[in-house]
Amino acid sequence: MTDPNLTDFYVRVARIKTARAKGYGFEAPGALGRSYHVRLPSHRRAILTPLLFLLLCGFLLKGTLYHVVGAESYDGRVTALRTGKGIEPVGGWLMQAEPATRFIAAQITRGLALIR
Repeated sequence: MTDPNLTDFYVRVARIKTARAKGYGFEAPGALGRSYHVRLPSHRRAILTPLLFLLLCGFLLKGTLYHVVGAESYDGRVTALRTGKGIEPVGGWLMQAEPATRFIAAQITRGLALIR
């Protein structure tokens, strides 16, 4: 005599193995199974942040050049760029010394004076 509970158990195990072989997942009530899925929020980077970073780097570069070369020499080179041909006038317009460039150059001068 075989135990009917044991026979029922083996039938259930065989059914679960068959389902697993087909790719189905076993999920107990209250447990998180294979079908539980939470979509993670996408981490899209805003286009504004990298553009602002590049703009800041450009101003820092211009301020450093303005400090190292000197105001007269820098303005002379920018004027030469503006009178050039082709794309050079655009470079002259981009490299002109605006208040932000002068401010950064003044801060570099002030910082170096404090160090020395």
